[in-house]
Amino acid sequence: MDESVKYAERLSALLSSQTNEALGRRMSAYMKNNFLFLGIQSPLRKQLTREFTHEHGYPSSDQLDSVVMECWEQPWRELHYAAMEIASRKVYMSSIKRINLIEKMIITNSWWDTVDYIAANMAGPWFQQHPERTKAITGAWMNSGNLWLQRSALLFQLKYRKDTDEELLFEYIRRLRGEPDFFIRKAIGWALREYAKTNPFSVKSFVVTEELSALSKKEALKHF
Repeated sequence: MDESVKYAERLSALLSSQTNEALGRRMSAYMKNNFLFLGIQSPLRKQLTREFTHEHGYPSSDQLDSVVMECWEQPWRELHYAAMEIASRKVYMSSIKRINLIEKMIITNSWWDTVDYIAANMAGPWFQQHPERTKAITGAWMNSGNLWLQRSALLFQLKYRKDTDEELLFEYIRRLRGEPDFFIRKAIGWALREYAKTNPFSVKSFVVTEELSALSKKEALKHF
């Protein structure tokens, strides 16, 4: 059996051993029944993942894509969470080809719970290591018509703080501000709110002068 398959199966088996069906049904209902849950809450899942990587190590960079996609093809949401947390190590972001995995993860099994983590913790660090590719790739995401790629283009700078490309952030917000979708409008507000922690005057001026949705404005100005 391929080592990537073995790794994914061992991780799946560990998580499955902690199944709580009643809690799993409640967790699934919270996510609009889009995914199946084993019923493992975040603190325990993270503990189990740490124990697993301590015992089995991390996949090599060459193995990572296969391991993640093996996990991604399984129905259990907790396995998706564990896989993306393992894959978010900064050492993995040095590979120029890693963006292909990141895009697959964004557009497959897509919902806010995985997309937001991937955007901030994988896409963001990858672009920081490959800044010359940022505009071309995020520009393609903006033009894709895919809700989750567009949301990722808005959110990948969430943790950039003073390194935020303000011009790019504001450009993407202007392009998407007319979108009626809740997830886009919420992301616009969230991105602005986070950037406001670094540059509140610029954000306040932008919100006042631009035609944003009520939801986007509310989210952007929460801490003002």
